[in-house]
Amino acid sequence: MSNNVKKPHVSAQTIVGHIPPRLKLAQLPTPLQPLDRLSQQLGGPRIWIKRDDLTGSVLSGNKVRKLEFNLAQALAEGCDTIITCGGLQSNHCRATALLCAQLGLQCHLVLRGAEVDIPDGNLLLDRLAGAHISYFQAAQYQRELDDILAGIQTSYRDQNKKAFIIPTGASDAIGVWGYVEACAELKQDFIHHSISPKHIICATGSGGTQAGLTAGVHRYGVNAQVWGVNVCDDEAWFIKKVNRDLSDWMQRYQTGTDLESLSVKVIDGYVGAGYALAGKHIFDCIAEVASSEGIILDPVYTAKAFYGMLDQLKKGRFGDSGDIVFIHTGGVFGMFPQREQFEF
Repeated sequence: MSNNVKKPHVSAQTIVGHIPPRLKLAQLPTPLQPLDRLSQQLGGPRIWIKRDDLTGSVLSGNKVRKLEFNLAQALAEGCDTIITCGGLQSNHCRATALLCAQLGLQCHLVLRGAEVDIPDGNLLLDRLAGAHISYFQAAQYQRELDDILAGIQTSYRDQNKKAFIIPTGASDAIGVWGYVEACAELKQDFIHHSISPKHIICATGSGGTQAGLTAGVHRYGVNAQVWGVNVCDDEAWFIKKVNRDLSDWMQRYQTGTDLESLSVKVIDGYVGAGYALAGKHIFDCIAEVASSEGIILDPVYTAKAFYGMLDQLKKGRFGDSGDIVFIHTGGVFGMFPQREQFEF
Protein backbone atom coordinates (compact mmCIF):
# COMPACT_ATOMS: atom_id res chain seq x y z
CA MET A 1 0.00 0.00 0.00
CA SER A 2 1.39 3.42 -0.90
CA ASN A 3 2.46 5.68 1.93
CA ASN A 4 -0.04 8.38 1.01
CA VAL A 5 -3.06 6.08 1.37
CA LYS A 6 -4.69 6.14 4.77
CA LYS A 7 -5.20 2.63 6.10
CA PRO A 8 -8.84 1.99 7.10
CA HIS A 9 -9.38 1.77 10.83
CA VAL A 10 -10.04 -1.71 12.20
CA SER A 11 -11.03 -1.41 15.83
CA ALA A 12 -9.02 -3.38 18.39
CA GLN A 13 -12.02 -5.04 19.95
CA THR A 14 -12.86 -6.75 16.66
CA ILE A 15 -9.48 -8.47 16.54
CA VAL A 16 -9.19 -9.93 20.03
CA GLY A 17 -10.47 -13.38 20.94
CA HIS A 18 -12.42 -15.33 18.33
CA ILE A 19 -14.43 -12.42 16.92
CA PRO A 20 -13.15 -11.46 13.44
CA PRO A 21 -12.19 -7.98 12.28
CA ARG A 22 -14.77 -6.27 10.09
CA LEU A 23 -14.90 -3.24 7.82
CA LYS A 24 -18.04 -1.27 7.01
CA LEU A 25 -18.19 -1.53 3.24
CA ALA A 26 -21.80 -2.50 2.40
CA GLN A 27 -24.81 -0.20 2.46
CA LEU A 28 -26.75 -1.86 5.27
CA PRO A 29 -29.41 -2.75 6.20
CA THR A 30 -30.86 -3.72 2.84
CA PRO A 31 -34.66 -3.68 2.40
CA LEU A 32 -36.93 -6.68 2.80
CA GLN A 33 -39.82 -6.26 0.37
CA PRO A 34 -42.96 -8.29 -0.40
CA LEU A 35 -43.58 -9.41 -3.98
CA ASP A 36 -47.34 -9.12 -3.71
CA ARG A 37 -48.33 -9.15 -7.39
CA LEU A 38 -46.29 -12.26 -8.06
CA SER A 39 -47.53 -13.90 -4.85
CA GLN A 40 -51.15 -13.25 -5.78
CA GLN A 41 -50.63 -14.76 -9.22
CA LEU A 42 -49.16 -17.94 -7.78
CA GLY A 43 -51.14 -18.39 -4.59
CA GLY A 44 -49.56 -20.16 -1.63
CA PRO A 45 -46.97 -18.53 0.65
CA ARG A 46 -46.30 -14.80 0.36
CA ILE A 47 -42.91 -14.18 -1.27
CA TRP A 48 -40.52 -11.64 0.25
CA ILE A 49 -37.20 -10.58 -1.23
CA LYS A 50 -34.13 -9.45 0.72
CA ARG A 51 -32.56 -6.82 -1.52
CA ASP A 52 -28.88 -7.61 -1.19
CA ASP A 53 -28.58 -6.44 -4.77
CA LEU A 54 -28.65 -3.02 -3.06
CA THR A 55 -25.56 -3.40 -0.87
CA GLY A 56 -24.01 -0.73 -3.08
CA SER A 57 -24.11 0.63 -6.61
CA VAL A 58 -21.31 -0.99 -8.60
CA LEU A 59 -20.46 -2.86 -5.38
CA SER A 60 -23.89 -4.49 -5.36
CA GLY A 61 -24.52 -8.06 -4.28
CA ASN A 62 -23.87 -10.59 -1.58
CA LYS A 63 -20.09 -10.64 -1.95
CA VAL A 64 -19.68 -7.28 -0.22
CA ARG A 65 -21.00 -8.70 3.08
CA LYS A 66 -18.34 -11.42 3.00
CA LEU A 67 -15.57 -9.07 1.89
CA GLU A 68 -16.18 -6.87 4.92
CA PHE A 69 -14.57 -9.71 6.87
CA ASN A 70 -12.02 -11.05 4.36
CA LEU A 71 -10.55 -7.64 3.58
CA ALA A 72 -10.52 -6.66 7.26
CA GLN A 73 -8.51 -9.80 7.97
CA ALA A 74 -6.09 -8.94 5.17
CA LEU A 75 -5.54 -5.46 6.60
CA ALA A 76 -5.18 -6.85 10.13
CA GLU A 77 -2.36 -9.07 8.80
CA GLY A 78 -0.64 -6.09 7.18
CA CYS A 79 -1.29 -7.14 3.58
CA ASP A 80 -1.07 -4.67 0.69
CA THR A 81 -2.23 -6.94 -2.15
CA ILE A 82 -5.31 -9.11 -2.65
CA ILE A 83 -5.39 -12.16 -4.92
CA THR A 84 -8.70 -13.79 -5.78
CA CYS A 85 -10.31 -15.80 -8.56
CA GLY A 86 -13.46 -16.60 -10.52
CA GLY A 87 -15.05 -16.71 -13.95
CA LEU A 88 -14.77 -13.91 -16.52
CA GLN A 89 -18.06 -12.46 -15.24
CA SER A 90 -17.44 -13.12 -11.55
CA ASN A 91 -19.49 -10.84 -9.29
CA HIS A 92 -17.03 -11.61 -6.51
CA CYS A 93 -14.00 -10.54 -8.53
CA ARG A 94 -15.72 -7.30 -9.58
CA ALA A 95 -16.64 -6.46 -5.98
CA THR A 96 -13.13 -7.32 -4.78
CA ALA A 97 -11.47 -5.19 -7.45
CA LEU A 98 -13.62 -2.16 -6.67
CA LEU A 99 -13.21 -2.49 -2.91
CA CYS A 100 -9.45 -2.84 -3.28
CA ALA A 101 -9.42 0.40 -5.27
CA GLN A 102 -11.51 2.02 -2.53
CA LEU A 103 -9.15 0.80 0.21
CA GLY A 104 -5.89 1.51 -1.62
CA LEU A 105 -4.98 -2.16 -2.03
CA GLN A 106 -3.48 -3.75 -5.12
CA CYS A 107 -5.79 -6.39 -6.65
CA HIS A 108 -4.79 -9.38 -8.77
CA LEU A 109 -7.58 -11.42 -10.35
CA VAL A 110 -7.19 -14.95 -11.69
CA LEU A 111 -10.00 -15.44 -14.19
CA ARG A 112 -11.25 -18.61 -15.86
CA GLY A 113 -11.49 -18.04 -19.60
CA ALA A 114 -9.81 -16.26 -22.49
CA GLU A 115 -9.07 -12.55 -22.58
CA VAL A 116 -11.51 -10.59 -24.73
CA ASP A 117 -10.83 -7.55 -26.90
CA ILE A 118 -13.80 -5.54 -25.66
CA PRO A 119 -14.67 -6.22 -21.99
CA ASP A 120 -18.29 -6.12 -20.88
CA GLY A 121 -20.26 -6.44 -17.65
CA ASN A 122 -18.23 -7.35 -14.59
CA LEU A 123 -15.02 -7.70 -16.60
CA LEU A 124 -15.30 -4.10 -17.78
CA LEU A 125 -15.60 -2.96 -14.16
CA ASP A 126 -12.60 -5.11 -13.17
CA ARG A 127 -10.53 -3.29 -15.77
CA LEU A 128 -11.83 0.14 -14.78
CA ALA A 129 -10.94 -0.61 -11.14
CA GLY A 130 -7.32 -1.13 -12.16
CA ALA A 131 -7.08 -4.80 -11.24
CA HIS A 132 -4.21 -6.83 -12.64
CA ILE A 133 -5.78 -9.80 -14.45
CA SER A 134 -4.34 -13.21 -15.34
CA TYR A 135 -6.42 -15.39 -17.67
CA PHE A 136 -6.38 -19.20 -17.71
CA GLN A 137 -8.24 -21.67 -19.86
CA ALA A 138 -10.89 -23.66 -17.99
CA ALA A 139 -9.03 -26.99 -17.92
CA GLN A 140 -5.82 -25.48 -16.49
CA TYR A 141 -7.78 -23.30 -14.08
CA GLN A 142 -9.68 -26.27 -12.67
CA ARG A 143 -6.59 -28.44 -12.45
CA GLU A 144 -4.02 -25.97 -11.11
CA LEU A 145 -5.90 -23.17 -9.34
CA ASP A 146 -4.32 -23.65 -5.91
CA ASP A 147 -0.83 -23.74 -7.41
CA ILE A 148 -1.57 -20.68 -9.57
CA LEU A 149 -2.72 -18.64 -6.58
CA ALA A 150 0.23 -19.73 -4.45
CA GLY A 151 2.66 -18.94 -7.27
CA ILE A 152 1.28 -15.42 -7.68
CA GLN A 153 1.48 -14.90 -3.91
CA THR A 154 5.13 -15.96 -3.99
CA SER A 155 5.87 -13.58 -6.85
CA TYR A 156 4.52 -10.68 -4.78
CA ARG A 157 6.59 -11.77 -1.80
CA ASP A 158 9.65 -11.61 -4.05
CA GLN A 159 8.67 -7.98 -4.76
CA ASN A 160 8.52 -7.27 -1.00
CA LYS A 161 4.74 -7.18 -1.05
CA LYS A 162 2.44 -9.13 1.24
CA ALA A 163 -0.44 -10.73 -0.62
CA PHE A 164 -3.61 -12.21 0.89
CA ILE A 165 -5.52 -14.91 -1.00
CA ILE A 166 -9.33 -14.84 -0.95
CA PRO A 167 -10.86 -18.04 -2.42
CA THR A 168 -13.68 -18.25 -4.95
CA GLY A 169 -16.67 -16.21 -3.82
CA ALA A 170 -14.97 -15.36 -0.51
CA SER A 171 -16.48 -18.68 0.56
CA ASP A 172 -14.28 -19.75 3.43
CA ALA A 173 -14.31 -19.67 7.23
CA ILE A 174 -13.79 -15.90 7.23
CA GLY A 175 -16.41 -15.10 4.61
CA VAL A 176 -19.04 -17.24 6.37
CA TRP A 177 -19.38 -14.38 8.86
CA GLY A 178 -20.96 -12.17 6.20
CA TYR A 179 -24.23 -14.08 6.18
CA VAL A 180 -24.05 -15.18 9.79
CA GLU A 181 -24.36 -11.49 10.64
CA ALA A 182 -26.92 -10.92 7.87
CA CYS A 183 -29.22 -13.16 9.91
CA ALA A 184 -29.19 -10.63 12.75
CA GLU A 185 -30.48 -8.14 10.19
CA LEU A 186 -33.08 -10.60 8.89
CA LYS A 187 -34.32 -11.20 12.42
CA GLN A 188 -34.98 -7.48 12.81
CA ASP A 189 -36.66 -7.41 9.38
CA PHE A 190 -39.04 -10.15 10.45
CA ILE A 191 -39.89 -8.33 13.67
CA HIS A 192 -40.47 -5.08 11.78
CA HIS A 193 -42.82 -6.72 9.27
CA SER A 194 -44.47 -9.00 11.87
CA ILE A 195 -43.73 -12.15 9.87
CA SER A 196 -42.25 -15.53 10.76
CA PRO A 197 -40.96 -17.09 7.53
CA LYS A 198 -40.26 -20.81 7.71
CA HIS A 199 -38.10 -20.90 4.57
CA ILE A 200 -35.16 -18.78 3.32
CA ILE A 201 -33.96 -19.47 -0.23
CA CYS A 202 -30.75 -18.37 -1.94
CA ALA A 203 -28.67 -19.19 -4.98
CA THR A 204 -25.60 -21.23 -4.08
CA GLY A 205 -22.59 -21.08 -6.37
CA SER A 206 -19.59 -21.43 -4.05
CA GLY A 207 -21.44 -22.29 -0.85
CA GLY A 208 -20.41 -19.44 1.45
CA THR A 209 -23.67 -17.51 1.50
CA GLN A 210 -25.64 -20.67 2.23
CA ALA A 211 -23.16 -21.66 4.95
CA GLY A 212 -23.45 -18.26 6.62
CA LEU A 213 -27.24 -18.27 6.50
CA THR A 214 -27.38 -21.82 7.84
CA ALA A 215 -25.17 -20.93 10.80
CA GLY A 216 -26.79 -17.52 11.23
CA VAL A 217 -30.37 -18.69 11.66
CA HIS A 218 -29.14 -21.01 14.39
CA ARG A 219 -26.96 -18.36 16.05
CA TYR A 220 -29.71 -15.72 16.11
CA GLY A 221 -32.67 -17.96 16.81
CA VAL A 222 -34.43 -17.53 13.47
CA ASN A 223 -36.83 -20.45 13.09
CA ALA A 224 -36.41 -20.98 9.35
CA GLN A 225 -34.95 -23.61 7.03
CA VAL A 226 -32.29 -22.31 4.65
CA TRP A 227 -32.38 -23.76 1.13
CA GLY A 228 -29.62 -23.31 -1.43
CA VAL A 229 -30.57 -23.68 -5.09
CA ASN A 230 -27.35 -24.82 -6.74
CA VAL A 231 -26.37 -23.09 -9.98
CA CYS A 232 -23.50 -25.47 -10.75
CA ASP A 233 -22.28 -28.91 -9.64
CA ASP A 234 -24.94 -30.93 -7.76
CA GLU A 235 -26.63 -31.45 -4.39
CA ALA A 236 -23.98 -33.83 -3.01
CA TRP A 237 -21.14 -31.42 -3.89
CA PHE A 238 -22.80 -28.49 -2.14
CA ILE A 239 -23.79 -30.40 0.96
CA LYS A 240 -20.14 -31.40 1.31
CA LYS A 241 -18.83 -27.89 0.54
CA VAL A 242 -21.23 -26.05 2.88
CA ASN A 243 -20.51 -28.48 5.71
CA ARG A 244 -16.77 -28.05 5.17
CA ASP A 245 -17.08 -24.25 5.30
CA LEU A 246 -19.16 -24.53 8.47
CA SER A 247 -16.67 -26.89 10.08
CA ASP A 248 -13.77 -24.59 9.21
CA TRP A 249 -15.70 -21.58 10.58
CA MET A 250 -16.47 -23.32 13.86
CA GLN A 251 -12.89 -24.52 14.33
CA ARG A 252 -11.24 -21.22 13.41
CA TYR A 253 -13.45 -19.09 15.67
CA GLN A 254 -14.34 -21.66 18.34
CA THR A 255 -18.02 -20.75 18.05
CA GLY A 256 -19.18 -23.69 20.13
CA THR A 257 -21.75 -24.57 17.46
CA ASP A 258 -22.59 -28.24 16.95
CA LEU A 259 -22.35 -29.06 13.26
CA GLU A 260 -25.00 -31.76 13.69
CA SER A 261 -27.47 -29.10 14.85
CA LEU A 262 -27.27 -27.26 11.51
CA SER A 263 -29.54 -28.27 8.65
CA VAL A 264 -27.90 -28.03 5.22
CA LYS A 265 -30.49 -28.39 2.44
CA VAL A 266 -30.00 -28.06 -1.32
CA ILE A 267 -32.65 -27.87 -4.04
CA ASP A 268 -31.12 -29.56 -7.07
CA GLY A 269 -32.30 -29.75 -10.66
CA TYR A 270 -32.08 -26.17 -11.93
CA VAL A 271 -28.48 -25.95 -13.14
CA GLY A 272 -29.54 -26.45 -16.76
CA ALA A 273 -26.73 -26.89 -19.27
CA GLY A 274 -24.14 -25.75 -16.74
CA TYR A 275 -22.69 -22.80 -14.85
CA ALA A 276 -23.59 -19.47 -16.50
CA LEU A 277 -25.64 -21.33 -19.12
CA ALA A 278 -29.37 -20.63 -18.98
CA GLY A 279 -32.31 -21.77 -21.08
CA LYS A 280 -35.16 -19.69 -22.49
CA HIS A 281 -37.31 -20.32 -19.41
CA ILE A 282 -34.72 -18.55 -17.23
CA PHE A 283 -34.65 -15.47 -19.44
CA ASP A 284 -38.45 -15.49 -19.50
CA CYS A 285 -38.42 -15.58 -15.68
CA ILE A 286 -36.09 -12.56 -15.59
CA ALA A 287 -38.42 -10.62 -17.88
CA GLU A 288 -41.54 -11.61 -15.91
CA VAL A 289 -40.13 -10.58 -12.54
CA ALA A 290 -38.78 -7.33 -14.00
CA SER A 291 -42.12 -6.38 -15.57
CA SER A 292 -44.31 -7.45 -12.64
CA GLU A 293 -42.18 -6.31 -9.68
CA GLY A 294 -39.40 -4.07 -11.02
CA ILE A 295 -36.78 -6.51 -9.73
CA ILE A 296 -33.85 -7.45 -11.97
CA LEU A 297 -32.46 -10.98 -11.64
CA ASP A 298 -29.47 -12.42 -13.50
CA PRO A 299 -29.16 -15.62 -15.60
CA VAL A 300 -26.13 -17.00 -13.75
CA TYR A 301 -27.33 -17.05 -10.14
CA THR A 302 -30.51 -15.38 -8.99
CA ALA A 303 -32.84 -16.22 -11.88
CA LYS A 304 -32.00 -19.93 -11.71
CA ALA A 305 -32.60 -19.90 -7.96
CA PHE A 306 -35.77 -17.82 -8.23
CA TYR A 307 -37.16 -20.05 -10.96
CA GLY A 308 -36.35 -23.10 -8.83
CA MET A 309 -38.09 -21.53 -5.84
CA LEU A 310 -41.22 -20.79 -7.89
CA ASP A 311 -41.27 -24.30 -9.32
CA GLN A 312 -40.92 -25.85 -5.87
CA LEU A 313 -43.56 -23.49 -4.50
CA LYS A 314 -45.99 -24.77 -7.15
CA LYS A 315 -45.09 -28.33 -6.16
CA GLY A 316 -45.92 -27.61 -2.51
CA ARG A 317 -42.46 -27.80 -0.92
CA PHE A 318 -43.04 -24.57 1.04
CA GLY A 319 -46.64 -25.21 2.07
CA ASP A 320 -49.76 -23.35 0.98
CA SER A 321 -49.64 -20.32 3.29
CA GLY A 322 -47.33 -18.15 5.39
CA ASP A 323 -44.20 -16.36 4.17
CA ILE A 324 -40.99 -17.34 2.38
CA VAL A 325 -37.91 -15.18 1.82
CA PHE A 326 -35.68 -15.09 -1.25
CA ILE A 327 -32.19 -13.60 -0.80
CA HIS A 328 -31.40 -11.48 -3.87
CA THR A 329 -27.63 -11.89 -4.07
CA GLY A 330 -27.17 -9.48 -6.97
CA GLY A 331 -25.42 -10.14 -10.28
CA VAL A 332 -26.99 -7.61 -12.63
CA PHE A 333 -23.72 -6.86 -14.47
CA GLY A 334 -23.41 -10.49 -15.56
CA MET A 335 -26.65 -10.11 -17.50
CA PHE A 336 -25.33 -7.68 -20.09
CA PRO A 337 -22.93 -10.08 -21.86
CA GLN A 338 -25.97 -12.36 -22.42
CA ARG A 339 -28.28 -9.64 -23.70
CA GLU A 340 -28.86 -11.45 -27.02
CA GLN A 341 -30.74 -14.21 -25.16
CA PHE A 342 -33.69 -11.92 -24.41
CA GLU A 343 -36.67 -11.79 -26.77
CA PHE A 344 -38.47 -8.47 -27.12
